[in-house]
Amino acid sequence: MNRQSQLRLSSNITIVLLLLLFSLSAWLSTRYFLETDMTRSGRHTLSEASLQILSEASKPIEISAYARRDSELRDLIRKYVAKFQRHKSDISLHFVNPDAVPDETRRLGIKINGELVLRYDGQQEHVKTNSEQEFVDALQRLLRKEERWLAFLEGHGERNPGGKSNHDLSEWVTQLRRHGFMHQAINLVTTNIVPDNTSVLIIASPLVALLDGEIDIIASYIERGGNLLWLLDPGEETGMNKIGKQLGIQIERGVIIDSAGQLLGINDPSIALTTAQLYTEHPITDDFDLTVFFPKATAIGTTPNDHWHSRPVLLSGNHTWLELGELQGEVDFDSEQEKKGPLTIGLSLERQIQKTGKQQRVMIVGDGDFLSNTYVGNSGNMELGMRIINWLSNDDRFIKIPQNTSEDSQLIMSQTTKLIFGLSFLFILPACFLSFGFFVWWRRKNL
Repeated sequence: MNRQSQLRLSSNITIVLLLLLFSLSAWLSTRYFLETDMTRSGRHTLSEASLQILSEASKPIEISAYARRDSELRDLIRKYVAKFQRHKSDISLHFVNPDAVPDETRRLGIKINGELVLRYDGQQEHVKTNSEQEFVDALQRLLRKEERWLAFLEGHGERNPGGKSNHDLSEWVTQLRRHGFMHQAINLVTTNIVPDNTSVLIIASPLVALLDGEIDIIASYIERGGNLLWLLDPGEETGMNKIGKQLGIQIERGVIIDSAGQLLGINDPSIALTTAQLYTEHPITDDFDLTVFFPKATAIGTTPNDHWHSRPVLLSGNHTWLELGELQGEVDFDSEQEKKGPLTIGLSLERQIQKTGKQQRVMIVGDGDFLSNTYVGNSGNMELGMRIINWLSNDDRFIKIPQNTSEDSQLIMSQTTKLIFGLSFLFILPACFLSFGFFVWWRRKNL
């Protein structure tokens, strides 16, 4: 009896301890949250870019969800917003039935059921999907506060910011718009001035020479303290020597030859590569370790100038040289006439405007192709293009925030592969389970 009593007492204590353990675990689950994302692409976890954007938002974010009384949709919205609330506690969410406030819905331009309106520091943006990228882009636009206008020079065969051709810039410009930049094309023959609200003037590889009057307008814009991005290609004859002298730069003749691309399967030696080892210390390249492709780039030199502080940003390797001859057949280095690397592909210029106290910034890149629709998706080209614009527009806090790219989340299979998977799950696996079950039953029956 004593032994039975001890066993019964031990069992009761074990049951009580288990109940206490379960109760404590349940209580802890209400106080602490633990989530693990097991997906390969991390689609349920906020990216580093999103976390950095959230950290820049110092004020509360109010979210109004215009969703009908659909519990399933509202639950999805709560889960979507909760991903951001876990990292920023002052994000508030409230629901509005659009059918109950038709005037407000029409005034705000609500178009879909479940549309979110983000409000931050007196401004608002709309989010229409459950994409993390769209939410973060909307927040980044809110954080910029003031409008950022990019003026693209046109009328001389420049790369079109809205064009879909391979040499145009629409892919890059689309990304710029998502991050809060607006753009306009200006023809100086008709406007006679660079608009005062221009954050950055972009001259993207003109094909024909500018008129003297246009050169004077650009020179006046620079003199007043305007920021400039100048994308140029080898052999350009655009009549912008006056601008070069004003900035204290010299555009070299020739095309940079880089044989390192052969290691990556690139057979064209006129495609120059820059890597982390070739970036100088500069806000644009801080913590930037991606490779950038520059098809048919030229080099940029400097001349003595007391007004500007110039810094090389992007360099080619020691194995490169500036080819002056035709790019046909075997191309060899001529030590007597041609310059050997490292060569400056990207050069930044800065100066302080005494009248306004503003820091003026200029970036010159000896290649316009690297931001074209053909090449902007390669490795770090898009990232570098975004960093350059953020630096030129004095948005330094956004320079190091990476583009939020995710790996493919779709499984794409051929019809044959789909057929194999379908037959396997519908017929082969069930047949195997039935066969195994029959074998076990038969064996037990005959033992």
